[in-house]
Amino acid sequence: MNALPALLDHLVLATPDLAATVADFTRRTGVAPAPGGSHLGSGTRNHLVGLGGTGYLEIIGPDPDQSLPDGPRPAWLERLTAPRFVSWAIRPPDLDAAVLAARARGHDPGAVRPMSRRRPDGTLLEWRLTDGVHPSGLVPFLIDWGTTPHPSAGLPATPLLALTATAPDPAGIRPPLSALGTALPLTAGPTGLCCTVDTPRGPVSLGPP
Repeated sequence: MNALPALLDHLVLATPDLAATVADFTRRTGVAPAPGGSHLGSGTRNHLVGLGGTGYLEIIGPDPDQSLPDGPRPAWLERLTAPRFVSWAIRPPDLDAAVLAARARGHDPGAVRPMSRRRPDGTLLEWRLTDGVHPSGLVPFLIDWGTTPHPSAGLPATPLLALTATAPDPAGIRPPLSALGTALPLTAGPTGLCCTVDTPRGPVSLGPP
């Protein structure tokens, strides 16, 4: 059974060692994530694997080919000591309208800003996203790929079976999720996201138990 939440675009699994995490994912699942590309100026690069439909998993970490980013690296990257989910993204039909609607419902997703990266074949991908970061990492940011081909096209896939989360105060997470028009199964516990994917080697769970 495919269990993508409403509007899911992708999950963000961050790691201090991209090559090691991609190798571990491949060993556990039997599926090798595809190289995504470098985020120039941020000091990061990624690998991608499909989750079914147009959802995908992004494994992101330091880019060894970028010696010094133009600005500070993402805060989560500086704090990482092991792979963990740091965020997820939803793709509403109209990003700007969704931002205004969320603000009217009491949640500010942040400002909308452009980003880009190049695929290994040189194709430039450009998109817009909201830059508000919820401290829990459990409230998604919003993304709009515009006319850029969606990154999920042609990816190797491990279909998503379940996406769940824990938080010390689940009731505090549900209102911003609702304001964004999405939802996430939440139970009490340490803050964290967990996903289970279907693979040639059987179901595999990623994230805290």
